[in-house]
Amino acid sequence: MRIVFMGTPEFALPSLKALLESRHEVVGVFTQPDRPVGRGHKLDSPPVKKLAEQYKVPVFQFEKVRRQAGLDAMRALNPDLVVTAAFGQILSQKLLDVPRLGTMNVHASLLPRHRGAAPINWSIMQDDKVTGVTTMLTDAGLDTGDMLLKAETDIDPEETAGELTERLSEIGAELLIKTIDAYENGEITPEKQDESRMTYDPMLEKGMGEIDWRKGAQEVHNLVRGVNPWPGAYTSLNGETLKIWKTRVLADIEGDVAGSVLKASAKEGLVIACGAGAVEVLELQMPGGKHMQAKAYLSGKNIAVGTVLGETDE
Repeated sequence: MRIVFMGTPEFALPSLKALLESRHEVVGVFTQPDRPVGRGHKLDSPPVKKLAEQYKVPVFQFEKVRRQAGLDAMRALNPDLVVTAAFGQILSQKLLDVPRLGTMNVHASLLPRHRGAAPINWSIMQDDKVTGVTTMLTDAGLDTGDMLLKAETDIDPEETAGELTERLSEIGAELLIKTIDAYENGEITPEKQDESRMTYDPMLEKGMGEIDWRKGAQEVHNLVRGVNPWPGAYTSLNGETLKIWKTRVLADIEGDVAGSVLKASAKEGLVIACGAGAVEVLELQMPGGKHMQAKAYLSGKNIAVGTVLGETDE
């Protein structure tokens, strides 16, 4: 089949690579425009663009693919099927009508749970034990199309969003090829989503990483995992922003004041009281400093026991 792929970040790479190495012909790749990155604000290409160029596949970048230029480019490619994976733009009905067999999406959740742009992060932050990938037919709604196939996987209790994203991207690529082959042969009956079981999660914003120490230890731990690597969990320490990259739940330790430092030494580590239980901070980063082990940081710096992090209702 003639396939057009639409995707942008690292998550989309295994799916694109699987298509490029399959029996199908990838006739074009749509991705987001190059963006300035880093302190120098140099333009950088999306990961999907870099991979497509390696395989010498035509790349199309539109600020809004819904506009006429995007529609004309899609029609000119005359695809049998369009595949999307974390593309980052809403497709118009006119675009969806172009491919003969429709548009298929690789979505990183077990739909209808976790519709939206950040399903992996929210599955961790909401303490899900199981997640997965759903292949689906795209319609004009937001992740509302009929489901095709699913693949489930357990979430490790210490797994970060970045680590889970990498795993699900590989699971999604394998499921995509399986879905395309079965769909092409008429072996899949699309399944409507049960709207009564639907959940929708918003896009992540930078401020979502701020830790509320009044929450329970497990909820704090889930936040730290769920926003790693972006936007990253953070709190304030003596007027400075302290980034917290990794924690461990200590359910059997309690403190009188949420956010208070219970232990702080190179031997015992950095232990912070939560609304219920406590967490040990395993990895941290101070402003202008390096991402490092908390115990290593405490071997050269002092944090006073009793110091209260962030804002609390004390």
